[in-house]
Amino acid sequence: MNFEYFIAKRLIKGKEHKSSISTPIIKIAISAIAIGMVMMLITIATGIGLQRKIREKVAAFNGHVLISSFDNNSSLESLIPISKDQKFYSKEFKALVENSDWTNWIEKGSPSIFPEVKGIAHMQGVATKMGIIRTETDFDGVVIKGVGKDYNWSYFKEYLIEGRIPDFRNELNEEILLSSHIASRLGLTVGDKAITYFLKKNSVSNSKTYIRAFKIVGIYSSGFQEFDEKFLFADIRHIQKMNKWQTNEIGNFEVFIDDFTAIDTKGQEIYENIPSTLDSQTITLKYAMIFEWLKLFDLNIIGIIGIIILVAGINMITALLVLILEKTPMIGILKALGSSDWSIRKMFLYNAAYLILIGLFWGNLIGIGLLLIQDYYGVVGLNPETYYVDTAPVYINLGYILLLNVGTILLCLIMLLIPSYIVSKISPTKSIRFQ
Repeated sequence: MNFEYFIAKRLIKGKEHKSSISTPIIKIAISAIAIGMVMMLITIATGIGLQRKIREKVAAFNGHVLISSFDNNSSLESLIPISKDQKFYSKEFKALVENSDWTNWIEKGSPSIFPEVKGIAHMQGVATKMGIIRTETDFDGVVIKGVGKDYNWSYFKEYLIEGRIPDFRNELNEEILLSSHIASRLGLTVGDKAITYFLKKNSVSNSKTYIRAFKIVGIYSSGFQEFDEKFLFADIRHIQKMNKWQTNEIGNFEVFIDDFTAIDTKGQEIYENIPSTLDSQTITLKYAMIFEWLKLFDLNIIGIIGIIILVAGINMITALLVLILEKTPMIGILKALGSSDWSIRKMFLYNAAYLILIGLFWGNLIGIGLLLIQDYYGVVGLNPETYYVDTAPVYINLGYILLLNVGTILLCLIMLLIPSYIVSKISPTKSIRFQ
């Protein structure tokens, strides 16, 4: 039998049916642990959730790594085409794309999309062109993003708020996916025609513009205003025709990787395995300001967790000191009976651990409950112009919840080792007479 644990359990049960000077202090300490856990869970879940959601939105519009011609000079419009017949673009995967069967590529024997670089999840060819949508009463400048059979629409399904995703797998058509921002500004909706004008370059004909009457089949809203106010999605073959490109020419490749944490490493590997005439850039470099801002969240999370654990630890130290003071006569008797200082300290540490576990239980129950409510109902909203999302996203993961609980217990107990040392200073003869 564990003697220290047995005595600690008797002390815990003994306080259930009587009041003492330590009772309110203990309740405050438990409440501090519970509130602290709630705040830490919310801080981590919303911080990581916001990072992941913004990261996903930027990747949905750009991929993780962009491969393009050096001559495009960071323009929003694809100026110089590149061929899809590249050594780094797997012929096996390209064949699946041509047959519109790439979504089942894993079942086809897992061909490597980028043979020289492992960990590539998908690659797609796109092109962009500036245009103007004109209605009877208004007009607006847009960027037409041309996509083809290989475009992965799974990233956009959650952003689709009306209509459907365009189908570009067969013959050339006029279907487009328009953002709600542009649609509301121009008074357009699903089923309407979007008359769009494109400037001809080096044209010798009388007409200086191309005109396309696109049909709106879907409306999306990503909440990322920087993209929503610019992009609409159309068949890449329209851009190829207007630019007089070949059918195998595109503006750039968008590469998606399996593990975002390895984006810098994979970006360097991709750069080293493409021709010298091409350039590659990760989204963390292209949108450096956004990702540097996101990195600040890590510092905020660490700082908040540190402060909360410190406050909770101080409360537990206070509660432990009061417990020791209250049980001074018991400490003297135990010492007189031969108990060591460390044995008595362990009794109070067991008692403190029990109080910490009670606080963690209620903290987890309340914290996870609040996070689930936010996840399912989106109670707390955010300004999309500032945070790029309209509701506070949460990321709930069992791993970080367990780590947070274990870390809190260990850090609090380590902090309690020092005040528990006061037990060794208590004299048995004086403590037995202590009132």
